[in-house]
Amino acid sequence: MALTARLPGPGRGQLPRWIGLIVVTLIATIGLAAIHVPSAALFAALFVATTAALCDLAPSAVPVRAVTVAQAVLGVMIGMLMKTSTMQAIGAHMLPVLLVTVATLVVSMAAGVLLSLRRDVDPITGALALTTGGASAIVSLAAQLGGDDRMVAIVQYLRVGIVTASMPLVVALLFHPARHAAAHAPGLADHAAWYVGIGVLLVSGVLGVALAALTRLPAGTLLGPMLIAAAFTLSGIAKGAIVPFPLIAIAYALIGWQAGVRFTMTRLKQVGRTLPAATALIILVNLICAGLGYLLAASTGVSNYDGYLATVPGGIYAALALAILSRTDVTFVLAVHVLRVILMMIAMPIFARLLHRYARRRDAAHRPHPQP
Repeated sequence: MALTARLPGPGRGQLPRWIGLIVVTLIATIGLAAIHVPSAALFAALFVATTAALCDLAPSAVPVRAVTVAQAVLGVMIGMLMKTSTMQAIGAHMLPVLLVTVATLVVSMAAGVLLSLRRDVDPITGALALTTGGASAIVSLAAQLGGDDRMVAIVQYLRVGIVTASMPLVVALLFHPARHAAAHAPGLADHAAWYVGIGVLLVSGVLGVALAALTRLPAGTLLGPMLIAAAFTLSGIAKGAIVPFPLIAIAYALIGWQAGVRFTMTRLKQVGRTLPAATALIILVNLICAGLGYLLAASTGVSNYDGYLATVPGGIYAALALAILSRTDVTFVLAVHVLRVILMMIAMPIFARLLHRYARRRDAAHRPHPQP
């Protein structure tokens, strides 16, 4: 039976499946959060929904409107990262920071294109799977841009896992930072009341989705709310506002469920065959980005430690935690990561269109011509 975006009614046995999915995902999220897994709700939702789908216990699909709301929430969350203090941290070194950030994105996208040389990985899926710049946003973009969000989700969280797990080891072996009490991190505290965040979320989400519909903005349900929220934040209208964590967790869960409920055993085996190559490319990108971190440090005057934390390809929360713990330049590290996420959100839809055109031309070139 073909999957549809409509949520079937309880009479078809869907309600018990949704209740089970929600309860088990909540339990898994709490467990993963307790051991500090990044974006625990998304990873838990993906794992639980995939397992349920393979056991024929998952709902048939996640409603399109629910996914749209989740994407808008993530867009607003990213837009709120663009605080004035964060942007000022890189203002004096904008050119080298921009060049290194673009280089980081190009390296990760190129690795994704290399992954797509496999016959079972299309170019857009490969590029999205290994691109660094916010795993949750990339997974959300995948379906909109024509990629396989199931493979993208698994490879993205493999990337985050490898980078996050290796970061403390690299820091301990190469940098030996002094351990102090946690420093105050500009932009990570001093939040406005929760209802301010909800108000900004609602206004930014509605205006952003409307803007996307009017302008046909690529990946508009993410980019539109992101742009509106960024404008509110940078103008000072939404100073200190954040999206309440429970709403972020729900958005993560919806994105994870969307990918997970459509898994089949055949697709899981295909993804499994891709993981060795993906792992090798993730390690290669990690090494190259470490070298770019040294270049960033040399060109901006920050420490090599800050350069490494700023350019590490993923694990933003782990990077910030290490920066705070060591009393390094937290604002600079945060600013470079935020800039990379914003650039990824803007560049990836454009890159996807170019890949679509390339794929069409390649298919046309290989299509047999009719005999005269």
